[in-house]
Amino acid sequence: MSRIPVCVVFDAGKTNKKVFVFDENYNVVFERSARFLEIEDEDGDPCENLESLTLSVLDTLSELMKKEEFEIKAVNFSTYGASLVYIDENGKPLTPLYNYLKTYPEELKREFHAKHGSPELIARATSSPILGSLNAGMQLYRIKKEKPEIYQKISYALHLPQYLSSLVSGIFCSEMTSIGCHTLLWDFKKNQYHDWVKNEGLDLKLAPVVNVKQVFPALAFNSAYLTGIGLHDSSAALIPYLINFHKPFVLISTGTWCITLNPFNSSPLTSAELENDCLSYLQYQGKAVKASRIFAGYEHDQQVKRIAGHFKQSVNRYKKMKFDPDVIRSLIRNKEQGAIHSDIDFKQRNLFVFSTDTLAYHQLIFDIAVQQYNSSKLVMGDYSVKRIFVDGGFSKNEIYMNLLARLFPDMAVFAASMAQATAIGTALAIHKTWNTKLMPDNLIELKYYAASNDFSL
Repeated sequence: MSRIPVCVVFDAGKTNKKVFVFDENYNVVFERSARFLEIEDEDGDPCENLESLTLSVLDTLSELMKKEEFEIKAVNFSTYGASLVYIDENGKPLTPLYNYLKTYPEELKREFHAKHGSPELIARATSSPILGSLNAGMQLYRIKKEKPEIYQKISYALHLPQYLSSLVSGIFCSEMTSIGCHTLLWDFKKNQYHDWVKNEGLDLKLAPVVNVKQVFPALAFNSAYLTGIGLHDSSAALIPYLINFHKPFVLISTGTWCITLNPFNSSPLTSAELENDCLSYLQYQGKAVKASRIFAGYEHDQQVKRIAGHFKQSVNRYKKMKFDPDVIRSLIRNKEQGAIHSDIDFKQRNLFVFSTDTLAYHQLIFDIAVQQYNSSKLVMGDYSVKRIFVDGGFSKNEIYMNLLARLFPDMAVFAASMAQATAIGTALAIHKTWNTKLMPDNLIELKYYAASNDFSL
């Protein structure tokens, strides 16, 4: 039996850690998913279990190497952003992998801006809102100021995708999709690290920048395969769409965060956009992509637990709940009770208002869809964009997709059936190094959702 040439992709999201094995036609021939319990850092704050993640990558790769049906040609990585691993000269982590939701000291923030520029100036230059620990550059600044003894031992501060890659290749590097995702590190106008990074000497702790298409020979397991340097997951998810579609579109990539990416809007961020949590990413070709985001996936999961607990139902009941326009009409009729106020988060709602869990769940998705509409509109730019693609978890949510189509009646709204867009994009980034076939142009199957007139939003 001849062995199948494959690419292995490790896709480490904030919640789910996945591995996909793709053949040359980008069919999934093996996949696995896992979740790891969070641990606590030295302050008692929850954080990623980096040791478990590291062992999982190496153990899974070792297992795949032993499968006689696969000939592993390449391995690549995508992970969530805003996460730095501080390694010593031997490549060993010196600290926990701090959570990007960790509270950032206000005094340290004030000290930073007093020295390096106002929040507005820094935000405009780096195309990112001021987000505390979500600005990865500020995490490294905090280490320098609060833990100087550890800072001195840092050989490199690696973004998480590049740390995972280094486990296999032994190469330490940085790349643009990770640097360019709300880190405060990159000056988008000057196309280099911001002056504050150099003035603080932080650039000396950042590994050399390498092109995202670069691969290195693997050191792990003594096998002749290549290792990519990894990508930021939101940027990786955009790659299949950029390859398959050339007319202007917006992609809503849904997961823990629901991120609207407009690769056809590279205009500088305005103060108003920054105040509304807009930012710019650098996509894999180095171009700026204007983006907005809401924490909707996380909030959805939390509120589903609350609904299930209140109505004594299983959380699994809501995974396949059908869209019922009559339920939405009922919620609209009850607007005097606050049912469709766009400025209300579902977590503020009293569940005793809802007579059934079906009403409550439709209201939850209604609230999320309205938030998504407001967020996505921020980056639409001119109206040359006429198509919206939705991938990830919410693309399978019939209620969400139907409401989104009605909220955007002048747009063609599609659910993308390629749930593993991030992983496929990660493999596509190094396509020429492992795949003998042409890049496919039929990777994405779309389901159209019509803007029905059955009720008005």
